[in-house]
Amino acid sequence: MDFLHNAQTALTQVIMLYVMVAIGVIGDRLGWFTSSIAQTCTKLLFFIVTPCVMLRSFFSLENTPQTLRGFAIAVFCGIVMHIVGILLSEPFFRNRSANGSESVLHFASIYGNCGYMALPLAQALAGTEGVFYGSAIILTFQIFSFTHGEYVMSGGIPFQKHGKDGIVVNFQPKSLLLNAGVLSVLVGLPLFLLRVNVPAALTSPINSIAAMNSPLAMLIFGAHLSHTKLGSVFQNKKIIATIVIKLFAVPACILLVFRLFHAQGDALVTAVLISASAPSANNTVVFAAKHGRDAGYAAQAVAVVSFLSVLTMPCVIALGRLGGTA
Repeated sequence: MDFLHNAQTALTQVIMLYVMVAIGVIGDRLGWFTSSIAQTCTKLLFFIVTPCVMLRSFFSLENTPQTLRGFAIAVFCGIVMHIVGILLSEPFFRNRSANGSESVLHFASIYGNCGYMALPLAQALAGTEGVFYGSAIILTFQIFSFTHGEYVMSGGIPFQKHGKDGIVVNFQPKSLLLNAGVLSVLVGLPLFLLRVNVPAALTSPINSIAAMNSPLAMLIFGAHLSHTKLGSVFQNKKIIATIVIKLFAVPACILLVFRLFHAQGDALVTAVLISASAPSANNTVVFAAKHGRDAGYAAQAVAVVSFLSVLTMPCVIALGRLGGTA
């Protein structure tokens, strides 16, 4: 019964996701929300909506000794999850500078859909406590994706920007830290730790803007997907490596760690496993568009991994919940 319930919940979320994607596709075909408009909206998503999502997560948390401990453990699990993904994927994607699709697949093999896909599942399977821990995972996702993810999607090479003498300017490491995602943490974390009561005049508009995150990301996804063929994604054989790493290897490693520490069944384990087994992030498309990669190919890759995750996620979640009561 657990497997069937988890499968139904995951399938429902995927269907909801692709309804919004379909609207993006239709909008592009009708000329209402084209890929060029989506490209412009990418900046809106990166520099306005995403920071609001980050700030909202801090404003909604209650600072108590128990929540601090649980939050710290969830953040640690998120860090481990992303480091495992980085270590497992690195040997397969070493030629990023020569082929833009490798940057896309490298990113897709590490960074999962911790927001739209994982949080609703956490709510359904572990209640509000699961959402709380899932939010902590999202914080680590934002930090890693806006640092290591930026490095990966840029190809890990100097940006093609020429100085006054025609010399290519080297990649600046500070750009990995001075970005919307990390700066949002630097603003929100002190407010959370100091228990600052942020007035509703600020939290209300921030919450409203943050609510745009999933719909806007899905519309951008759909607009880029509109003129692509899903079957062509398999022309690059490394898509198999992305599927194996993202849907099997990373969740298996996290599940093994939990087994070694005899952790199973509770809300924290469930939330972490949901995030670890989630399909590739929709931000794969957004980051690809931002760095001039093939956003259509990125949309294909995310779509393929998302469809397959309907089968793999319930298995991972059910294994993590065996013997538990959450």
